This record gives sequence, C-alpha cells and structure tokens, in this order.
Amino acid sequence: MDKQTINTLMEHAREAVKKAYCPYSHFPVGAALLTEDGKIYTGVNVENVSFGATNCAERSAIYTAVSEGYRPGFIKAIAVAGETDDFLTPCSICRQVLVEMAGPDTPVYLTRKDQEIYQTSVRELVPMAFQSLNM
Repeated sequence: MDKQTINTLMEHAREAVKKAYCPYSHFPVGAALLTEDGKIYTGVNVENVSFGATNCAERSAIYTAVSEGYRPGFIKAIAVAGETDDFLTPCSICRQVLVEMAGPDTPVYLTRKDQEIYQTSVRELVPMAFQSLNM
C-alpha cells in the first residue's frame, strides 16, 4: 500500500479519536478501515458505566461496514490511533474479530502520540488464531 493511502487512513483514525465517548477511562481511541472497494469506515470506542457494554473503535468501524452489507474478507487495511506513548494495538476481542473479517496478511497500522506509524498484520497480532468451529 502506498504511503499516501496509509497516511490518509491514519488521518481518518486520528480524526475519529476526537469523537470517542470515554467518560470513565478518558482513553480515546479511533480506528479507520479501508475496504477492498476503496471506502473508509471509522469507529471510536464507546464506553458504558458497566464497562462490559463498552465497544472498541476497531469493532465499531468493522460493525458499521458489516451493517452496510460487507462480509468477511472486505478489509484491505485498518489503522488504530490514540494519544499513547507506545503504539496502540487492538485488544484481544478486536483481534479475533479481525481474524474473521480480514485476511491474515491484512495490514494493521498503529500509531502513537508522536504520530509515528508502525505496520504489522493480522497474522502477526494473532499468530495462532482461532478460525473455525470445525477444528
């Protein structure tokens, strides 16, 4: 993927951070995913006082695209942004959703508050992924 596309995707993720609803943790996260057909979907973390009802930014973006008809394999890349000192990685639940909705070699771009970008992949985030109920 070219650098301009990566930067554009990350800009969408960084803009999404500003819309996060995180009154309890005060830990805003934004995500932006690029579909195989070129659309960008963003998501933010949305907290709830029960915490168990909280949804992460990555899943918010993925579920929005799924609600518009996308099915597994539609994600070309995903970017995750926050105001952290180290690169902000998806939680384990989001990683498992990525295993089902993206290919193992799908690029995952992570950033931190200095805006440096780190590239990894779904496979690197989940090396021994649970992929089937028929195992």
